[in-house]
Amino acid sequence: MVTRSITIQNSVGLHARPATYFIQEANKYKSTISIKKDKRKVNAKSLLGVLSLGIVQGMTIEIEAEGADEKEAVEGLENLIDSGFAE
Repeated sequence: MVTRSITIQNSVGLHARPATYFIQEANKYKSTISIKKDKRKVNAKSLLGVLSLGIVQGMTIEIEAEGADEKEAVEGLENLIDSGFAE
């Protein structure tokens, strides 16, 4: 299992469009991927789950992946977040 804490930098957080990009990236991997915020944990491949966390700029989330490509999954999602979701 690979876990990494990441702070959301883009100005709108994970609203609909960035959340969609995030989920599309997560679905490229076979690993089980979760996002944790505070004490809540949701499936990173679920739009409703991701949106339900209400992630805004400056929040720190934890991405957790478990499976054959867990390291690549976490790195890919971190790179997407660091890029600002192309916004």
